[in-house]
Amino acid sequence: MTQTSKNYNKLTNLELSIQISLSGLSFCILNRESKTITTLNHVDFEKKLNPFEVLDKLIHLFNTETVLQTPFNKVNLIHTNELSTLVPKPLFKEDCLADYLKFNSKILKSDFIAFDDINSNDSVNVYVPYVNINNFIYEKFGSFTYKHFSTILIERILFIEKNADDVKLYANVNSNHFEIIVLEKGKLILYNTFEYVTKEDFVYYILFTAEQLKLNPETLNLMLIGNIDKNDDLYKIAYKYIRHVDFGKRFDDYTYLESAKTNYSNFTLIHSF
Repeated sequence: MTQTSKNYNKLTNLELSIQISLSGLSFCILNRESKTITTLNHVDFEKKLNPFEVLDKLIHLFNTETVLQTPFNKVNLIHTNELSTLVPKPLFKEDCLADYLKFNSKILKSDFIAFDDINSNDSVNVYVPYVNINNFIYEKFGSFTYKHFSTILIERILFIEKNADDVKLYANVNSNHFEIIVLEKGKLILYNTFEYVTKEDFVYYILFTAEQLKLNPETLNLMLIGNIDKNDDLYKIAYKYIRHVDFGKRFDDYTYLESAKTNYSNFTLIHSF
């Protein structure tokens, strides 16, 4: 979704993407002309904050990070939370946004609800953005684009798997939550997000999802992306119960001045451009 206010003459090739959650934030700067990621940075909070506290952190970041004080030709904002749901496009009505969300998310009457089109799946992602963050970015930059992180995640994985002829279960791992995306022959079967504390929580949700979809852990292909590697306990316990575990790839073609941790981390942030 694009939000527009004042128009600046931004004579620059730089684009900025910011990913916001209640547990931390990340930002990435792309030089569009050279297709180079010049900055990739993360700020993890010591505890889960509320949206007002997150805004204070974001304001402090803009006041202290020199690279954020330059003009940008384009600004993208990514909202990361569990307050989203997918609606088939033929059933979607814009005046029913709250009805779609109320069955699986705790929302308030005062919540602003937005939506993103996912054309590759003929669906609409209905979600609650952080309105105070939107307002801050609006005042600071003028026009900008915002999306729910799951929109970017689903779109990119559907693109990667469009010619696949098998079943894959993707797990996008973050510090205290992860997303499961299941595809069969390139078609989306399931998307869900889970909070976890222990490695046992992590593998339980994966195995439970597989059981509900009647997927055999002996033949299932589990693809891991995000904040995980072979040294993590999450990987080790997943490999204990699932025979085929591998790491996905972003398949981007950027050059990096500041490299991502792996070629499957920062999946939504880097693909937000």
